[in-house]
Amino acid sequence: MPSDPIAWLLRRLNPPDRPPRFATIGEGFIAQPPFSVVGGDHIHVGTGVKFGPGSELKANVRFPGSWLRHPEGDHVEQTFEPVIRIGNRVTATASLQVVAFQEVVIEDDVMFAANVFVADGTHATETGDRPYKYQGIGPVAPIRIGRGAWLGQNVVVMPGVTIGELAVVGANSVVTRDVPAGTIVGGVPAKPIKRWDASARAWVTAE
Repeated sequence: MPSDPIAWLLRRLNPPDRPPRFATIGEGFIAQPPFSVVGGDHIHVGTGVKFGPGSELKANVRFPGSWLRHPEGDHVEQTFEPVIRIGNRVTATASLQVVAFQEVVIEDDVMFAANVFVADGTHATETGDRPYKYQGIGPVAPIRIGRGAWLGQNVVVMPGVTIGELAVVGANSVVTRDVPAGTIVGGVPAKPIKRWDASARAWVTAE
């Protein structure tokens, strides 16, 4: 019996010398355990990507998984053609969750704080008299996070959102609509707070 059974199990589930299988992967990839991948054949990872512990990448080809099936088959069955594209030097402190049913693109040099959730689809709410876990995935729309953006602690990015280059999303924000490049947003839902004025070389109040 190993002296630390939990650490032993994590090493078995995440062998340091056997990286997860991806469609493409660049050099220098690091994912601290525990790390979870679903649909790795649909995920492209650039060079120098580093994820802290508890991160998950899910390219969902089928829905539902075993946990969300009704015991009598009274659930919606769906298939998807997802893709996740992660650029070079993307970093996440810990517990980044990226879920794709269609497409999620994360461009070069994006920085995630801990516990960020990015998903291009949500559970359907077609009716209010049936458990939502059995209604399938509803609106699906691609997400793009632009080069050099910074997403703070506990941020949620909703389907169909584009976050522009060098934008900043404040901690605990829920992003429901596009964020212009060079803009700081925050809140629930996230709204513009400041923007970068290139001519003044300063942050100014967003209009």
